[in-house]
Amino acid sequence: MSGVAAMESWTFPPSYDPSYLPQFDSRYWFPTRETMAPADREAAILTRLRDVCRYAYEQSAFYRRKWDEAGFHPEHLRSLEDFEDKVPVVTKKELRASQASTPPFGDYLCVPDSEIFHIHGTSGTTGRPTAFAIGRNDWTAIANAHARIMWGMGMRPGDMICIAAILSLYMGSWGALSGAERLGAKAFPFGAGAPGMTARCAQWLHMMKPAGFYGTPTYALHLAQTAKDEGLDPRDFRLKYMFFSGEPGASIPGVRDRIADLYGAEVFDSGSMAEMSPWMNVAGSLETEGMLCWQDVVYTEVCDPVSMRRVPYGQRGTPVYTHLERTSQPMIRLASGDLTQWVDGPNPCGRTYPRLPNGIFGRIDDMFTIRGENVYPSEIDAALNQTPGYGGEHQIVITREASMDELLLRVEADEHTVASGASDRFQADVGHRIQKLLGLRTKVIIAESGSLPRTDFKARRVIDDRSVFKDMYAQMERKVDA
Repeated sequence: MSGVAAMESWTFPPSYDPSYLPQFDSRYWFPTRETMAPADREAAILTRLRDVCRYAYEQSAFYRRKWDEAGFHPEHLRSLEDFEDKVPVVTKKELRASQASTPPFGDYLCVPDSEIFHIHGTSGTTGRPTAFAIGRNDWTAIANAHARIMWGMGMRPGDMICIAAILSLYMGSWGALSGAERLGAKAFPFGAGAPGMTARCAQWLHMMKPAGFYGTPTYALHLAQTAKDEGLDPRDFRLKYMFFSGEPGASIPGVRDRIADLYGAEVFDSGSMAEMSPWMNVAGSLETEGMLCWQDVVYTEVCDPVSMRRVPYGQRGTPVYTHLERTSQPMIRLASGDLTQWVDGPNPCGRTYPRLPNGIFGRIDDMFTIRGENVYPSEIDAALNQTPGYGGEHQIVITREASMDELLLRVEADEHTVASGASDRFQADVGHRIQKLLGLRTKVIIAESGSLPRTDFKARRVIDDRSVFKDMYAQMERKVDA
């Protein structure tokens, strides 16, 4: 039997056996799909892309209009190179415009309204929210994909998995929950966000001793500190597997290793975009760090941000994603706007997927430039988490009002560093590390422990504000004068 013919449950729309589970000691959920020769998988992906594009062209005015304007028809698709060359990318701006003109779900909705099973979306804090309509069969496919990937992280039926993320419109928490349920785990949807909830979460984790935990890296660090404030040791939670999404961090050595040390658990990075659910289509495995591109779930290309042509392995680019199983709002060549690097080669887990060894660096538009140097907040985050004495939170303050760009860091030192009188040494160490990272001097001010805002969700640490900068700079000057 050929590699393509042997691929488990390879149909469109997908149809999975809800009772299927691998042998308990199997490394793989689908051994053939996960370890087959990449050339055989790419042949199967091409067949699937034809199915997906044909379906979208027939069901969606959005894709039919867009592709007619670009001169593309699904029958033109004869190779993956054709897909790259002939299929234009989709942008979030286009999706928002589609939903504004065809509310509420846009004219890229490809299923009848009666087939919608879940509604999720963005918060809309910076404009019109984007609504996600997920069909009943799609929800089942998402659950199967997430269960499969969580299996690759080591989680098994019967494990208790705590979902410590906001249970609202946010897709991350619901996707993790659906995967846990399909896995046959004990789903523990604790949530997050309410006042005092983090302390209660620490108490519940201490009491329940779950095997798995899902949240954001920022929240895990905040939770560990809160637990210590409550007189609890996070290692006593006995967590084995901690998987994260929502922000960069779990692939950054400084952040990943700190979480692993605090909890004594395996740490996994995962997550692409809410529009791309199953968003765990890029995710690590028990043996492989970084993020694997699970290409038979979502076809991932890493492309030049301008030309949207694939970059060679080893180079940086922006991920472009295509659903291979979604029927409700299929995304076909959705440009993420993120930055990553991909590589190809043997993976320790034996899976034959490309890999993002450093995960997602961050959004390209999150990058800021200081004196000609391009800086990602995640790079500063990583450097600080590797600095002894770091208290767990910081702010990046930038200004472009002066004759030269300026950058100032407000950094918390931990209680031991402050109590031992080592704050000045810590301050100098931070300045040295950031100068080595960025190639320029950075002003550092030590903030009182616990004084910077914490979050139960995604961290927002960059401030571009002249008055705040001047106030902080004045604080430093007063300290020098004193």
